[in-house]
Amino acid sequence: MNKIFSRNIVILVCLSLVAISFFSCADRKRADADSGDQMIMGTFAHVVAVAEDSGTAKKCVRVALEEIRKVDALMSDYKSDSEISQVNSKAAEKAVKVSKFTYEVLQRSVEFSEMTGGAFDITVGPLVALFREAKESKVAPSEQQIALARSKVGFEKLKLDSENKTVRFSDNGMLLDLGGIAKGYAIDKAIEAAKRSGAIGAMVDIGGDVRCFGLPPKGRDHWLIGLQDPNSAIEGIEGGGLLVVLKITNAAVATSGDYQQFVLIEGKRYSHIMDRKTGTSAEGLSSVTIIADNATDADALATSVSVMGAEKGLALIEKLPGTEAILITPDPKYEVTKTSGAEVYIRE
Repeated sequence: MNKIFSRNIVILVCLSLVAISFFSCADRKRADADSGDQMIMGTFAHVVAVAEDSGTAKKCVRVALEEIRKVDALMSDYKSDSEISQVNSKAAEKAVKVSKFTYEVLQRSVEFSEMTGGAFDITVGPLVALFREAKESKVAPSEQQIALARSKVGFEKLKLDSENKTVRFSDNGMLLDLGGIAKGYAIDKAIEAAKRSGAIGAMVDIGGDVRCFGLPPKGRDHWLIGLQDPNSAIEGIEGGGLLVVLKITNAAVATSGDYQQFVLIEGKRYSHIMDRKTGTSAEGLSSVTIIADNATDADALATSVSVMGAEKGLALIEKLPGTEAILITPDPKYEVTKTSGAEVYIRE
C-alpha cells in the first residue's frame, strides 16, 4: 500500500497534482508569500500563504515549512534517528515511546486499516523493503520471499498504548512505513500552523498532495488544482494536458496511482502501492484522486482505494461525508469514474 520508490520518482510525483494560483489586481490589501519548491520528505514541498500584510504572510510560510520538517524528522524511515526508525529497530523487543504527533498518525492509521479491511496498512514495511531490494537488483521477489514478508505484515500485530504513547510489535521482523499517510498529516499540521500565525488563506503542496483553505492570492474565489491527464506528456504540465481542474476553497486533494509511479522488474510493471493480501503491488486502477476535508484522510484514502479497486473503493467513499473520488482505469483506455458529488468541485 505504501510508496516504495518515492526517492527516485519525486519529480514524477509532483506532476500528478499541480496547484495553480491565478492572480488579479482586485484586492491590493491582501499580501501573499510563496516558498517556492523546497525538498522535504523526499519530494518537493510548496507553501503559499495569504495574510493582511506581507510580514505575516512570510511568517505563515516559515512556520508551515517548520511543521513539515518536524513531521519528516519524526516519521521518515530514511532517517536513522527518526522515531519511526527507532520503532522499527526496537519495538519487537520492547515498547517504544513516541511523540504525540507520531502516536496520532499511528492511531489514525489503525483506524483506516479497520475501516478498509486492511487495504490500508502501515505494517507493509517488510514488503516495501523486499520490493526496494528487487528494484535495485532488477530481480523479482520469489513466491517464498513474498510469503515470508507477508507473514510479518498485519496491523493487528501493532500494539498501541494510548496512556503511555508507546508502540510494540508482536512479531519479529515487522516494519512500519508511513508513506501512505505522513505527507497528508504534515500538510494538515502546516495548515494549522499557518492559521495560528495569522493566515487568511493558504495552500500546502507536498509531492502533489494539496490542501487549501480560505482566500487565494489577490481575491480569487477558489484555489485551483489541476489533475494531469495520464495520456499527456510525462515531461511536465507545460507539455501535457489536464484531465480536470478542481476548484477548492477549504479541502484537500490527494492522488495515488501507477501511471507515473512504477518500475519495471524482469519486464513486469510494479506499482508503488502495496497490497498486503497479495504481497505485491496493487492493480486495477491507474489513478485515484480523493477530495476530503483534510489531507490526512485524503492521503490515506487514496492509497486505500487503489488497493480496494473501483467497485469497493467507490462504495466506501460514497459512505463518507465530505469525501469524493475521481478514479482512472489503467491504460490504454484511461476511463474516468467519479463519485456522485465530485462534479461540484470540477471547474467547467
